[in-house]
Amino acid sequence: MDLRKKIVGYTLVKKQLTDVKARVGIVLDITGSMRNLYSSGVVQEVVERILAVASLMDDNGSLDVWVYDTEFSRLPPVTQQDLGSYVFTHIMNNDSIHKFGRNNEPPVMEDVIQKYTREEKETTPVFIIFINDGGVVKPTKKVIMAASPLPIFWQFVGIGDSDFEVLKQLDTMGGRLVDNANFIHLDRIEEVSDEQLYDQLLNEFPQWLKAAKAKRIL
Repeated sequence: MDLRKKIVGYTLVKKQLTDVKARVGIVLDITGSMRNLYSSGVVQEVVERILAVASLMDDNGSLDVWVYDTEFSRLPPVTQQDLGSYVFTHIMNNDSIHKFGRNNEPPVMEDVIQKYTREEKETTPVFIIFINDGGVVKPTKKVIMAASPLPIFWQFVGIGDSDFEVLKQLDTMGGRLVDNANFIHLDRIEEVSDEQLYDQLLNEFPQWLKAAKAKRIL
């Protein structure tokens, strides 16, 4: 974790984000096609790698967590103290979570919006990393469009070799106050170096911050 935090630190300097504070959250696809990535430890490692970002950018150093298939669950934040067994304890061994069904993104996205704009309304920007292995439903685009005046940036990360047709259209979607979403495709995320991962994750967030400030979203 200490090494990953150093790499995040270098990336924040490179992206001119060293003075930026943000509330950081992760949304994890838990549909049927993700089963092997949970059981093999890939998802646990993804959470660990993203926590390194939150530990430097988030005021409280924790990472907010959601999982979803056709239903969703908002889970306790991850901290460095409970990181080692987080996915096993809070997700795999949690019978209250609906797991390994089909996907439906809008309900979990609406809950993310609910948390940050109504339950915990403040001016700090929100950086959401959304892990998905394909098949995003088309109404997802409507949620993103409606959320463009809000202080939330959606960084979608496609993993695996599925068709990401909907997510690939994010950068060219019109009808938004600002471009509030980005998509990157990492076929085998477990083989991507920390340097590459953090560089790509934080690539468009600075541009959104400038645009959001210009439009008085922040």
